[in-house]
Amino acid sequence: MIDLEGGAQPMELSRERGSITLTYNGEIYNYRELRQELLARGHTFKTQSDTEVLLAAWSEWGYESLGRLNGMFSFALWDASREELWLLRDHLGIKPLYYHWRGSSLLFASEVKALFAHPSVHAVIDAEGVAQLLLPLIKFPGANPYKDVFEVLPGSATVFSRNGLRSIRYWNLEEIISRAPPRIEITQAGASLRGLLIDTIERQTIADVPLCTLLSGGLDSSAITAGAQKIQTGNSKVRSFSVDFNDAADSQTSRSALDRKFAHEAAAFIGSEHRNIVLDTSLLAAPETRDACVAARDLPNGIGDLDLSLLLLCRKVREHATVALSGESADELLAGYLWFQEPTAVWADTFPWLADSPAHGYLHQRILNAFQPALLAELQLEEYLQDHYSAALSKLDLDPGLSAADRRHREIMYLAVTHFLPTLLDRNDRLSMATGLEVRVPFCDHRIVEHLVTLPAAVHTADGREKSVLRQAAKDMLPVGVLERKKSPYPSVPDPTYSSQIASQIDALTSDQRARLRDFFSPSILDGRGAAGMTASHGLISNIEGELVLNFASWFTQYNAQIAT
Repeated sequence: MIDLEGGAQPMELSRERGSITLTYNGEIYNYRELRQELLARGHTFKTQSDTEVLLAAWSEWGYESLGRLNGMFSFALWDASREELWLLRDHLGIKPLYYHWRGSSLLFASEVKALFAHPSVHAVIDAEGVAQLLLPLIKFPGANPYKDVFEVLPGSATVFSRNGLRSIRYWNLEEIISRAPPRIEITQAGASLRGLLIDTIERQTIADVPLCTLLSGGLDSSAITAGAQKIQTGNSKVRSFSVDFNDAADSQTSRSALDRKFAHEAAAFIGSEHRNIVLDTSLLAAPETRDACVAARDLPNGIGDLDLSLLLLCRKVREHATVALSGESADELLAGYLWFQEPTAVWADTFPWLADSPAHGYLHQRILNAFQPALLAELQLEEYLQDHYSAALSKLDLDPGLSAADRRHREIMYLAVTHFLPTLLDRNDRLSMATGLEVRVPFCDHRIVEHLVTLPAAVHTADGREKSVLRQAAKDMLPVGVLERKKSPYPSVPDPTYSSQIASQIDALTSDQRARLRDFFSPSILDGRGAAGMTASHGLISNIEGELVLNFASWFTQYNAQIAT
């Protein structure tokens, strides 16, 4: 996205003590500042790319350069002088990085499908992998359903040498979230967030390609769009895009219709050049759209029809821009979800979005009800979840002086960032990059994360509502209607004929597919009418049960995964 000709990879830097070679995915947002510092230290540059700056930074500071980076990235660096391969991933894990290690051999890639191109790596799912397939609403750090396929942890480096493999943390969220809470009022917290957000947006709008924002009309995306417009010069207007559905284009009551109303209101106030993208139901339901989503994610763990609409939205946006800014991750960092406040979810002895409460639309319970009860029992899924939940909380060393409410708030914040947010970041990156659109997420700037995760619960809800800090930060940047808008989830397809199309596709599955699907799903869900009936009364993601069946069918066809339990 920066210096398209000069940034060709792999890129090598020759040195007397041995060359270093880099292949790299992502963006270093502060590369200009680093470049100036490195020039002052005697480095010279042949290109304007951030790739060359990253190489020079490693040559100058080595591993310590990671503490200077601001960006989203995954990269592999071969240090010939030390005979070491470094695999590194950004602070929040925005950019994926997978590897397969066996003895003296290591393979790495940004997608699992690239590893499968090698004859020693196969699409095999063991018992733990099956458990992860049945839990699409949660991500276990470093784990992957495929046997012998691993992920570099966010904020970490995995180093491969003659001595084997070792992992190093360069950014420790557990330590940050365990810090003593700052003595800060909502006005100070909001002012700090505003300053950080504007600086982050300014860094993230550097690109040699067309750029835009994804504007839903909610508080998060509107604040990003307002910030992007604020830094425009002259009469320039930032371009913004929102999503709508053809059956709801004339509606005034559907979720997408409300998004459309608030998006236009925000765009008019902000001054962005706005376009509403209307998606066609028949294209959303088309099997080739689903196949593309499953192939992009390499797994059947989709989030209902939200995957389909995001892929199609990105395709349309890509016709106008190559980079888009998104409000993703604001809810996790600003305590925006209902499960940060709803008592049954907050105090449940589990991941709060999986609790048996209305705080997340009972999605977890609906998903489990779609699968074979015998399979759930065999996998001991509840025990599996409980073990991971306890292990996650054991990593925190919270101040014993914290109140019970503040302690639980910190725990939920940590769980959200480490086990829920990664599912959304992975979805966001895979589906957008499959269309050639790079989506940047300003709220994931590690400085913003460090500011927000230690704030007391009372500051996060200082005005009696969720996301008080962002409302304070953006209070003069947005219209009152958007500023005070109640959180609304990303819209599910509102067309009632979509459910019937899903049901028909389930009924049309071949006998071979059904044979494999019966090992996973309850008989009722493999009947199209039964799947449609289960979804009729739900609104958060109306077709998630049937969507899972079709995702698994597509995945079996494309990947021919072997189940080795």
